[in-house]
Amino acid sequence: MIARGHTVPDMAVTSISILEEEVSQSSPLDLSEEKFSMMARFQPLLRETMSKSNNGFLGVSHLTLSGLRNWTVPDEVLRLFSARQFFIFLPPKEELELGEPWWIIPNELEEHLPSNRFYPPRSSRREDLIYKLLSMFHPRLFVKTRFGPRGTVACLMATSDLYYAVAFRIHAEFQLNEPPLLPFWFSPGQFTGRIILSKDSSHVRDFKLFVPNHKPLNVEMEWLYQDEENGNSSSELDVDIGYLPQMELESWGPSVLTEIHKKGKITYRRPCDQSSQLVSEDIVWQQEISWEKAAWQLGVAMYPFLKVTYLPPIKAFEQARTENKLVHSIVLWGSLDDQSCFGPGQGLRDIVLGNSLILTLLKNSFISSWSQVHELHEIQNNQDNESHQKLAELLLEKYDSPVKMLLCLPNGTVVHDLSADDLYQVSEERSSGLVHPVMVYKQFLQEGLFRARPFLHRKAGSSCERN
Repeated sequence: MIARGHTVPDMAVTSISILEEEVSQSSPLDLSEEKFSMMARFQPLLRETMSKSNNGFLGVSHLTLSGLRNWTVPDEVLRLFSARQFFIFLPPKEELELGEPWWIIPNELEEHLPSNRFYPPRSSRREDLIYKLLSMFHPRLFVKTRFGPRGTVACLMATSDLYYAVAFRIHAEFQLNEPPLLPFWFSPGQFTGRIILSKDSSHVRDFKLFVPNHKPLNVEMEWLYQDEENGNSSSELDVDIGYLPQMELESWGPSVLTEIHKKGKITYRRPCDQSSQLVSEDIVWQQEISWEKAAWQLGVAMYPFLKVTYLPPIKAFEQARTENKLVHSIVLWGSLDDQSCFGPGQGLRDIVLGNSLILTLLKNSFISSWSQVHELHEIQNNQDNESHQKLAELLLEKYDSPVKMLLCLPNGTVVHDLSADDLYQVSEERSSGLVHPVMVYKQFLQEGLFRARPFLHRKAGSSCERN
């Protein structure tokens, strides 16, 4: 392992020189396994993207944010890995179809784990590699998140005679504070990436892992604080969301065999002379799928509600005009399809939208979309397209709670709306009658269809007349 504070080498330096490593006299020397270096790239969270920055973080202790404020570089820029450590990315059976997901770390726990913790538990054998990879960013990495869905899921992207290309998705989070401060949780929406490795995991050709940064907000943060009221002190949880520009790991060239050399009293490991031949080896893929399809399959494995296609807002309204359907639009601060979604959005996603009854109704009768509030404001402020501006304006006019569900005509007119808070309040008020949130949501969708019927039928009728 290369020590912290190591200067990042010039990109012109080959991967061979980076693999040179001083060998500890107390550790066993295994020359039969190929090694490669992993490099971490990190740009800290932009604190001005947090909603609490709007009032200068009023009410948030300066000490509370110290862990976040001081995290400006990776804990380790470079770390040496053995190719064999990546065996966990091998498919569990040979006849697996491309895009068919399997769990590397299963999503087993259903209950929420406590937030009042600082240090990660000991990782299992299959969790160990994920811990070693992600702890390059920060030492207090929790492989099992407090809230589901947890785990690591993967699928095949391509196969050749000798290699697999595997896409993967990881849910994990960091604890940024230590005692005597209270906990501060940092939860990226997801870690995703791909690896190309030999079918016996003896060789890693390429590895890349990253937190997606194409959305305006991609990290959820929660922290405990002391609430002093009526002389009593209790720990409460506060929450915010922000934008992380860069968090990624990338292999510095393919894995190679190494040999032991001595320079004076120092014993060190470096690549064998013939190892550079591997760099020019071409791979001919026999079958493959796109990154987009693989990422979608991994998303569905984590979130069953994604069995319904959710389009970006503008595309959703274009599709609704084509199919003469209502748009089922969800507006929220975070991302509905990753761990930056918190609070009522989590319940909506995990309990209601993934229910088979709601899935069927949405597939048959609606065009679905979700969007971050920031995205809609960007569309609204874009002067290049007035029709797009108008659509964003119509959606934002109805946005008055953290998670808002809107049923809209293809022209953007909202015919029915419901907040996630109201969804659960109605369910609680009817609890004596055993009304589940799924049934409340079903009624919401059906009421929207009823209200839209005259408008949608009118359009369908006029189309028939023209034909």
